[in-house]
Amino acid sequence: MSDPTDPTLGIRADASYASLPPRLYSLVEPTPVARPELVIFNHALADALGLDVAAAAAAPAVWAGNRRLPGTTPLAQAYAGHQFGHFTRLGDGRAVLLTEHLDRQGRRWDIQLKGSGPTPYSRRGDGRAALGPMLREYVISEAMHALGAPTTRSLAVVRSGERVHRERPLAGAILTRVAASHLRVGTFEFAAASGDREALRALADHAIARHAPEAADAERPHLALYDAVVAAQARLIAQWMALGFVHGVMNTDNMTISGETIDYGPCAFLDAHRPGTVFSSIDEAGRYAYGRQPAIAQWNLARFAEALLPLFDPAPERALELAQEALARFPARYEAAMLEVMRGKLGLDARADEDAEDAAIIESLLEWMGERGVDHTNTFRSLSSSRPGDGARDGDGEGDPAWRAWRSRWSARLARQETTWPEAQARMDAHNPDVIPRNHQVEAALDAAIAGDLGPFERLLAALADPYVTRPEHAPYREPAPADAPAYRTFCGT
Repeated sequence: MSDPTDPTLGIRADASYASLPPRLYSLVEPTPVARPELVIFNHALADALGLDVAAAAAAPAVWAGNRRLPGTTPLAQAYAGHQFGHFTRLGDGRAVLLTEHLDRQGRRWDIQLKGSGPTPYSRRGDGRAALGPMLREYVISEAMHALGAPTTRSLAVVRSGERVHRERPLAGAILTRVAASHLRVGTFEFAAASGDREALRALADHAIARHAPEAADAERPHLALYDAVVAAQARLIAQWMALGFVHGVMNTDNMTISGETIDYGPCAFLDAHRPGTVFSSIDEAGRYAYGRQPAIAQWNLARFAEALLPLFDPAPERALELAQEALARFPARYEAAMLEVMRGKLGLDARADEDAEDAAIIESLLEWMGERGVDHTNTFRSLSSSRPGDGARDGDGEGDPAWRAWRSRWSARLARQETTWPEAQARMDAHNPDVIPRNHQVEAALDAAIAGDLGPFERLLAALADPYVTRPEHAPYREPAPADAPAYRTFCGT
């Protein structure tokens, strides 16, 4: 490919993170690769960011880290994290924050290269990434965006022309990730563990300016920041649970302050609805099982509070009291967010006088789904296919007395609201996806792409781009894995 005519690619570069205390990052250049070759480029995202789309799509050397853009200040962020409950000092071991970009509206976005070579935080690793995991993050993150869940996004995947060595030699690749920021709970844990109170304060003030500007005017700005993160994470986890999404590795370094989903290593989506479902090959104890995600989110937020305690109040006892009060609001916020999203999935209007009944209806449905192991996505999508009680198709629960009893209860609730059945159907269809990234289909598309055939990958992407609309050509993507398929397992890809 020829060099782009626009040397900046339309990027309005900034480096606010580099103004923070140096202990929070290391200036580092990406390590050039042998033969950068563009595998896939996200034209829609590039346009939304206000980039020069043609120039950006013709610049694999930039997205591989071989060519530095004017005005950029590449750096690797330092952070720590509780990994499976154990505290560890970490950092961007295979990623470089290429720049911060200001879009047309003045919004700030991180543009990061993942797999761009070693950094001071690599811990003897090669800092590289394989093609399969990078394409996996691309397709799942873009699917999550289309499904309406806050997420980091993927701009490009570039082959490196080199091999990375894991259990066996694999094709190397670099992913370009776009995020509202890469601030994590673990970023604050690192600052707190360093004992540098001023670095912690500077980081928290940076987070307020970037993600919670309203907190700056609060009586206790850092407590207001914490409260905003608690609320954002409650909403995010409710969306995960409603979609049947299993993150798989909810370490504190994988929880963002922005409320975006980040790091798509061992993630997967439910076929059968089972609360104990674990896909990750390394989660032997089920710490990050599907049904445990709300509790783990609250545990992670407790670690965030511990890091911020010195900023809440000079008196340690009072700081702890304030933190406990704020954290205690998470369960109610999660339940309220879950009620809101599940009402959409069931076509129910929001009515305060029905809160208790709606919560009971939702709970009984989820309990039935877990007991029967029915398909998570198809069960919800089937609800709008026929009017409750008319004897038509009942989806995965057809013929089950418990399912019919639940539908009768749901029907009675629908009858008490002013919304018409067609209006309720439309609302359900807007909240219950017809297509999700089915695990076996993702793997098949990745296998083909790694072998050089991008066709299945591109067709899957196209189906996932508009997941709430039923189209005949998307029928294969609605099918769960065959009953005789082996148990699905995912891997980190590091």
